[in-house]
Amino acid sequence: MKIAVTYENGEVFQHFGHTETFKVYEVKDGKIVSSELIGSDGSGHEALAGLLKERAIDVLICGGIGNGAQAALEENGIELCAGAEGSADEAVEAFLRGELKNTGANCDHHHEEGHSCHDDGHASCGEGGCAGCHTEPELTGKNVGKKVRTHYRGTFNDGTQFDSSYDRGEPLEFICGIGQMIKGFDAAVADMEVGEIKEVHLSPAEAYGESDPNAIFSVEIARMPGAESVSVGQRVYLRNAYGQPVPVKVVAKDEATITFDANHEMAGKELNFTIELIEVSE
Repeated sequence: MKIAVTYENGEVFQHFGHTETFKVYEVKDGKIVSSELIGSDGSGHEALAGLLKERAIDVLICGGIGNGAQAALEENGIELCAGAEGSADEAVEAFLRGELKNTGANCDHHHEEGHSCHDDGHASCGEGGCAGCHTEPELTGKNVGKKVRTHYRGTFNDGTQFDSSYDRGEPLEFICGIGQMIKGFDAAVADMEVGEIKEVHLSPAEAYGESDPNAIFSVEIARMPGAESVSVGQRVYLRNAYGQPVPVKVVAKDEATITFDANHEMAGKELNFTIELIEVSE
């Protein structure tokens, strides 16, 4: 078995798409027998997945990774263990002992245009979001692992619509059961028939989780180049100590400090979806 780790200065590098070096471990009978460093040649995430396939990599251990990269690895038959941090060597040993936890896709690549702030480690991904391969309990259903296309309409409990693929005129495409979608949406689609329309109500735990008060934090403006130009209510991206982008909302600001909320905008909300399964393919 071959295990690749996103690598920088002995540590697990925290952004798969920006990885310049992988450390590749050859494993036999559950033991590391050799290792080597390979360069990525500045490839994007799809090309990185292809590079790993060419090197016959069986498992990738990394820190942050987005949905697109996760799907590319899945398509290339590479097992993912995301959310690792610290020593690369220790991460592999922990994987071999079955002690790592795979967080799945944990990096959002939809950037707010024109604004980026940087902080020296104050932003965090929240409990369990950046650390961890116990795999989470697997979703079962005939559509799991298959590429599906769905139309959907999302509403709050008061009937207000917050999103609709019908309005955009194009179905949503994703691989069911690999973490590209929120848990409740994935679970609803797992056993649907093509042409079926299903109504589902999702609790916060099945959607974007509860709001975490620890995800609200303040930083001195003097420590954050670019913070002077942002305003309350604006959504921007910070980078944590490991280089991972963290989406946040500016909730307060005065002359000396700025306060951010790193909770997802849908955190704590119950959501309703009308889902129509359009197509299923291998």
